[in-house]
Amino acid sequence: MEEPSKFERYVYKNASVYHYMKISLVLENGNKYITDAQFKQLITCGLKDLYGEVGASFPFDLLKFDQNELTGILRVYNSGLVKLWSALTLLGSYQNEACAFRVMQVSPFLLALSGNSRELQFGDQLTL
Repeated sequence: MEEPSKFERYVYKNASVYHYMKISLVLENGNKYITDAQFKQLITCGLKDLYGEVGASFPFDLLKFDQNELTGILRVYNSGLVKLWSALTLLGSYQNEACAFRVMQVSPFLLALSGNSRELQFGDQLTL
């Protein structure tokens, strides 16, 4: 008699070392001009405020920055994703003006940030 087949479960951990975050800065006044260096410095100051000097030396990269929309794409190690996210969430002012960071998308794959299904708009292209 044959032995019944055994169920085997395979779990693959994410092989990616980094996570990518698409973030947006919302200013109370809304008409500030910020460079990419100022944007990164603001994030670094948020890390320093929350985690001290050790937090200020936390490694992350600003891969892309849009000055018109005040949005950026950050690359961060998996181990520091929660620390960076919490620092962004708790940051509340820029040059004595109220501000907030909005985390729009997070993914271990950079390609996943290229599109957002929530913002997808269909035109008259779908005809049957």
